[in-house]
Amino acid sequence: MNFITDPWFYALAIPAVLITGISKTGLGAGSGGIAVPMMSQVIAPSAAAGIMLPILCVMDLLGLRAYRGKWSWNVLKPMLAPAVLGIAIGALLFGVLSVASTKLILGAIAVSFSVYQLVPQLRDLKSWIAQWARPWLWCGLSGFTSTLAHAGGPPVTIYLWPKQLDRAQFVATTVVFFTFVNAVKIAPFALLGQLNLTNLATSLVLMPFAPIGVWLGVRLNRWMSDAMFRKIALWLLLALGCRLLFEGLR
Repeated sequence: MNFITDPWFYALAIPAVLITGISKTGLGAGSGGIAVPMMSQVIAPSAAAGIMLPILCVMDLLGLRAYRGKWSWNVLKPMLAPAVLGIAIGALLFGVLSVASTKLILGAIAVSFSVYQLVPQLRDLKSWIAQWARPWLWCGLSGFTSTLAHAGGPPVTIYLWPKQLDRAQFVATTVVFFTFVNAVKIAPFALLGQLNLTNLATSLVLMPFAPIGVWLGVRLNRWMSDAMFRKIALWLLLALGCRLLFEGLR
């Protein structure tokens, strides 16, 4: 079975997998979006996305076990249908809309929201958009950007932020959401040829690092206070947004 053998790829891919696991189960920001840009320094972004999907699915299952029963079904229910719509649009545009364009859009949203929250006078989100439309905008956008680059975390963070969930419930809710999203993405990724034998074999090589990242993330979440969690999650979102803007402009 063929797999990628370039040592420079693994020098970037192994930290990317660990960071993704820590972020998914520690900060709930869905920052698997960092993995595709890191791996794309060596391989094509589409191949990086294909390699990461099986790893993300395993992380999702481990996250479900770690946070079982702590998520909010009431919060989750309106998030799922918009995500499916976003995934469908992302699959149709896969290879048409450039990854750079997607990163620019997502980065601009993430940075704008972070600044909006960091400036005390701007923190009231109630007047942003009608209540019924919020899940269709943010969760639909999350499904879309997750399909193109596994970068669905910032829109979901924006959607969940005003709901004042405690840190465990916040992370648990994102874990269930991305478990659903990544499971739905399997079919379009297979049809688009991103789950070929080379990508799957490379995923298998990297897979042992998935539970390590998840374990570290769970421990991190238990150690933090709610105030510290929200502060770190917000600054991570800002950093991720700046990185996405930088990657999109290059």
